[in-house]
Amino acid sequence: MSKVNPIPDGLEGIIAHLVVDDCAKALEFYKKAFGAEEICRMPAPDGRLMHAEIKIGSTMVFLADDFPEYCGGKARNPNALGASPITLTQYVRDCDAAIDRAAKAGATVTMPAADMFWGDRYGTLSDPFGHSWAFCTHLKDMTPEEMGKAAEAAFSGAGCDH
Repeated sequence: MSKVNPIPDGLEGIIAHLVVDDCAKALEFYKKAFGAEEICRMPAPDGRLMHAEIKIGSTMVFLADDFPEYCGGKARNPNALGASPITLTQYVRDCDAAIDRAAKAGATVTMPAADMFWGDRYGTLSDPFGHSWAFCTHLKDMTPEEMGKAAEAAFSGAGCDH
């Protein structure tokens, strides 16, 4: 008998596990919006998905339909809760293109991409299932001192157009 790897290959590190309302629809959205590759889905007898896996870039993401009946009758998806306190962030070669692709697929841009004081181009969106996403493209390396000065200027209003 071969020894089982306690940490399966490709599943190292932290894996986001998203609870959504209509997991099958979410899988299709993530494929279209983020180029996700579907790895698997495990349906429950009633058709909801108990578990699904996608890969976005080199990162695995787990998903599941909401099962309030197993959580004290309480829904846990962000749309039912009214918000998500978590933002899923991905560095990409072109954050403007990534945000545009997601918006065309049905996401809502919550902050258009802009050059940020910490040296990245950065923007955020909300997907139709209530999850928050950020896309960044690193533009320049900065020392902690440079970043501190840039933050001071950004928060003092320097450089604002108004």
